[in-house]
Amino acid sequence: MSRKTVKTQPIAGQKPGTSGLRKKTRIFMEPGYLENYVQAIFDGIGGVEGKVLVVGGDGRYFNDTAIETILRIAEANGAARCIVGQGGLLSTPAASHLIRKRGADGGLILSASHNPGGPDEDFGLKYNGPNGGPAPEGVTDEIFARTQDIAAYHIFDGGAVALEQIGTSQLGEMEVEIVDPVADYAELMAGLFDFEAISALFKGGFRACFDAMHAITGPYARDILETRLGAPAGTVINGVPKPDFGGGHPDPNPVWAKPLMDRMYGEDAPDFGAASDGDGDRNMIVGANCYVSPSDSLAVLADLAHLAPGYANGLTGVARSMPTSAAADRVAEAKGMACFETPTGWKFFGNLLDAGRVTLCGEESAGTGSNHVREKDGLWAVLLWLNILAATGKSVSQLMADHWARYGRNYYSRHDYEAVETESANVLMNSLRERLSTLPGMEVAGLTVTEADEFSYHDPVDGSVAKGQGLRIFFEGGGRVVFRLSGTGTEGATLRVYLERLETSPNALHQDPQEALAPIIEAADALAGISQRTGRSKPDVIT
Repeated sequence: MSRKTVKTQPIAGQKPGTSGLRKKTRIFMEPGYLENYVQAIFDGIGGVEGKVLVVGGDGRYFNDTAIETILRIAEANGAARCIVGQGGLLSTPAASHLIRKRGADGGLILSASHNPGGPDEDFGLKYNGPNGGPAPEGVTDEIFARTQDIAAYHIFDGGAVALEQIGTSQLGEMEVEIVDPVADYAELMAGLFDFEAISALFKGGFRACFDAMHAITGPYARDILETRLGAPAGTVINGVPKPDFGGGHPDPNPVWAKPLMDRMYGEDAPDFGAASDGDGDRNMIVGANCYVSPSDSLAVLADLAHLAPGYANGLTGVARSMPTSAAADRVAEAKGMACFETPTGWKFFGNLLDAGRVTLCGEESAGTGSNHVREKDGLWAVLLWLNILAATGKSVSQLMADHWARYGRNYYSRHDYEAVETESANVLMNSLRERLSTLPGMEVAGLTVTEADEFSYHDPVDGSVAKGQGLRIFFEGGGRVVFRLSGTGTEGATLRVYLERLETSPNALHQDPQEALAPIIEAADALAGISQRTGRSKPDVIT
């Protein structure tokens, strides 16, 4: 057994984003591909000689094999220790917490988030820094640059690690510690929330259904909800992680979590429903006959987080991604706390969290979190909702009605056009971008455009500027549409269209969102020519 250096070729054109590098699983399985990328990460962060790394993933197909390869490359590059979740499993928020708790130098998280898993589906790998958050753009730029000229990778030739056996062992000269993936995270949650009050809620007959979607959150939810909080057995469904997520799409929204939605809108619905995604950092909240949009969820949590012990002293501030509705802004204004609008990507929140400028963060794509870690956290959001329900004694629908009555309702929806031919998507965006300055004052579908721009962000912490973050068009009366191309898929382009309208009339707070947004939807199509340019008569996914 020895270290060896293997000559290799650059990985051309594979730039990692905020969520790391995502490709089809079979691409990662190609000889040398994973090895190249891992070596590029280590080189891009200045090496791992003598460093401690956290390693784990969401259990999707190729997860365990990839971890074994990563460990052997870490040993050959001189890492002192790798801390690995048992079975190679770690949810993304649990990995973030473990990096922070152990004072590790960073971590490698294997996941393609909410994308499907399997040999013909998606795989991903990203590097998180010592603060537990996604690598900043400067670091990902260094990693990308290294992929362009890498000529060799180093790997330990021999030996293996028993990923299922908790304890410490040696891989060459590197120490490998296999840890319970749930224990540290569950301890953190117990310190933030009133577990006694939530337990009493369940003892009183409160019923919940948590759909883990055969993804990583299953073991966490079973341990915390059923074992520690006393929720009845079976509260967690689809709780066993599977390499292909049971053949499903582990994205917690009304489309992909339809069985849960059917149950929550059916006869004898539970009081509370929730779901989480592939790597455990997203969430969906739904009450009996009451779906809570991610934007509304962030606003309610910003308003009532103080009911949980970990936030009893109130929030320093709240931050939302630009495409997220302005509902949280209205809460922040009423409470006199800071509110920030950032580009999409948790790294922007990380700067604000590290600087103590905000306590709570959220994005419309079902991600919410706080300063307890540096990632969004699906199960954390579920527990905060349960804590609020226990403290108020109200139902989800009652909480939403109260919130809208006090702050008004930001009707909101996202329309996704998936796997659009890349050139067509780019033509659509470029054409609209070129016309932005001509739009103010124009009447479209009965709405008057008041402002139009391309969002850019000046980071108040590090002074960096992020441009080209989405096209925004505002309408008279508080309406808005945002157009963005998403980089979370692995085929073609996903056009995301975000639609919003503020309603403050007490008699108009309980409409169907798609009906309430009909004029905005019509205006969006007229402005961008969506149907004409994509060939789609309707979105693939509406959330």
